[in-house]
Amino acid sequence: MKWFLRLIGIVAVALVVTFFIFRVPDTDPAEMQAKYGSAPSQMVDIGDGRLVHLRDEGPRDAPVVVLLHGSNADLHTWQPWVDALSDDYRVIRFDQRGHGLTGPAGDGDYTLTAFGADIDAVTAALGVERFVLAGNSMGGAIAMGYALANRERLDGLVLVDASGAPIEREAEGNIAFRLAAMPGVGSVMSQLLPRSLVERSLTQSVSNQDIVTGEAVDRYWELARYPGNRDATRQRFSTPRSSFAAGEVGTMTVPTLVMWGEEDRLIPYEAAGWYMDNLPNSTLANYPGIGHLPMEEAPQRSAADLRAWLASLPLAGNPEDGGTGA
Repeated sequence: MKWFLRLIGIVAVALVVTFFIFRVPDTDPAEMQAKYGSAPSQMVDIGDGRLVHLRDEGPRDAPVVVLLHGSNADLHTWQPWVDALSDDYRVIRFDQRGHGLTGPAGDGDYTLTAFGADIDAVTAALGVERFVLAGNSMGGAIAMGYALANRERLDGLVLVDASGAPIEREAEGNIAFRLAAMPGVGSVMSQLLPRSLVERSLTQSVSNQDIVTGEAVDRYWELARYPGNRDATRQRFSTPRSSFAAGEVGTMTVPTLVMWGEEDRLIPYEAAGWYMDNLPNSTLANYPGIGHLPMEEAPQRSAADLRAWLASLPLAGNPEDGGTGA
């Protein structure tokens, strides 16, 4: 028995030593701010001393489009759309709580309601009353939840490979998300977090591998390690989530554009069909050969589809119909 206990002790010590050898430290906040928070970035106080990293671009009197990124992403994922829209639309994007340079939420609340409250806080700080709300993946579920509770504020809703549909996800999914969801394992892996894991995760999420660049992988890896974000990720993955009900979604009359990559291995294309079946005022834009991030994988096609759909909306100051501003 003594030799067995001694062996267990040796193994435990070895594991602890290994953990500290391979543990990846947090990134330096000042370095990250300099690298990812330069102009046109702003750190905006949204109340109670909370600062949110955002970018607010385009004409002040143009129709407003607010963009919500997905899980473990950041506002930079929308750059292709911003490039395509900001001459004619006011485009607002921000790092959501627990992500990017915004960092963790002081209250530790990562419920759908808390994410939605941040949309209200950001738009209030920027003086925006009505807007089109778009979200990808987790951001899509947040956008859908916000629309159900605040439909009077929205001119339109855009769901880009959105979570929230009661559709079973693909088995292989995304390795980083699978590990993060495992009790205990997620905590250890978040502290180790090798760059290779982040690269593999991004590779699994997309079909157009051209967007898996060294620069993109570095950004995901570095901002995931922004102080507090790893703890926030564990808290977020341990927060209970439920799918939307068909009857609930069926009450949504806000015009909705459903955009989906047909080869999405994280949230399957069947989820687009569920949203289309249940949203009474919806339009589908689908992308063969594209995965979970159409705005990056097919930037020109997806931006053109978005602009065409925006042109169909009665937006005050819509550049597509010769408007002059609200």
